[in-house]
Amino acid sequence: MTDITILTDRRYYKPEQITPYIRNILVEASLLTEALEARGLKVARTYWDNPDYDWTTTRAVVFRTVWDYFERIDEFRNWLEQVNELTLLVNPLSLIEWNIDKHYLADLEHRGIAIVPTHFVDAAAQLSLQEIVQVNGWKDIVIKPAISGAAFHTYKIRGEEIRDWEDRFKKLTSERQMLVQEYLPTITNMGEASLMVFNGTYTHAVLKKAKKGDFRVQDDFGGTVHEYQPTAEEIRFAEAVFASCEPVPAYGRADIVWDTQGNFLLSELEIIEPELWVRNHPAAAAPFADGIVRFLDGG
Repeated sequence: MTDITILTDRRYYKPEQITPYIRNILVEASLLTEALEARGLKVARTYWDNPDYDWTTTRAVVFRTVWDYFERIDEFRNWLEQVNELTLLVNPLSLIEWNIDKHYLADLEHRGIAIVPTHFVDAAAQLSLQEIVQVNGWKDIVIKPAISGAAFHTYKIRGEEIRDWEDRFKKLTSERQMLVQEYLPTITNMGEASLMVFNGTYTHAVLKKAKKGDFRVQDDFGGTVHEYQPTAEEIRFAEAVFASCEPVPAYGRADIVWDTQGNFLLSELEIIEPELWVRNHPAAAAPFADGIVRFLDGG
């Protein structure tokens, strides 16, 4: 019987060509595997949609680089429901279902967490982009799907361009729920900080910066990653975000940005398949494993 099966997607399972990007994925998997094995656990690794894997032979599955799920969301959700009947999911299904849809930001805001100013667009009761901007007193904005990853269908729109985007926005909202957020210019010169939290406690952080002329900090679009030492207040904020979840996730990260007054705001909470940069801080593998063991032991 396997104790933990680490999940990836097919592209990163026994790849024939090891690019620097894939090498990072394999290093992260190795660090977690070693930490779990040091706790006496038997560990395997496979891709989430492997038709030949017997999920009843593992005590739990841990979601890592399942980075194609949002492109196959219906299939992924069906798979989740089925596998949840066969083994333990870490993080658990309730958290995954909640975190898949960025409406979780509204829940966190209701729980006292400061988030990036956001207007949630329901296709059934939709305002135009111009009306949304006017109601909220914004100028430049970012639009993104409620279910997405890696900046999928994420666009920055300047105030003078909004009228030209109305038809495209209407089409996007006919296909999916969308978020409209105020564009914070600090993302250009300050970037976005990612604070990793394992078992409820902060471990390490990185700062992501967009390439010149862009606003997307993901490395898919030329973004870069830098060392970052958050303030004590930022650390408390990240831990408070996780404490507001029920249950507290075994692992994840809180992404924060700053408004023009220097106040930090939650931009994303990533607890399904987050990039965690454990390779930048190998000591974090221990609390990472401890959070998983907590769920495995029924905590």
